[in-house]
Amino acid sequence: MENCLFCRIVRGEIPSTKVFEDDQILAFKDIEPQAPVHVLVVPKKHYDSIMQLKAEDGALLAHVFEVIQYVANEFDIAEKGFRVVVNTGKEGGQSVDHVHFHVLGGRSMEWPPG
Repeated sequence: MENCLFCRIVRGEIPSTKVFEDDQILAFKDIEPQAPVHVLVVPKKHYDSIMQLKAEDGALLAHVFEVIQYVANEFDIAEKGFRVVVNTGKEGGQSVDHVHFHVLGGRSMEWPPG
């Protein structure tokens, strides 16, 4: 989508601190981190939310989780633990209408969240 914040980041119109990039996924540091490690993993193809994902997107989602594992290893949080969050919809806390996965780590995570 033309004015979508994350689509603009994917296209390089808005700078980001890239952690990983290939033809399907961009992972970058969150500009308002909620933990010492806070990386967003974003499919380059625009989906408003997880509610638009279909069975045929299974390979993309598997790749998302491979990238999440890469991020966890790259930032040395794989062994100690980390959290993956996907906010969906207004009441779910989704602030950008482009599906994205928050990888949070580097500190103990509280439960329940929010």
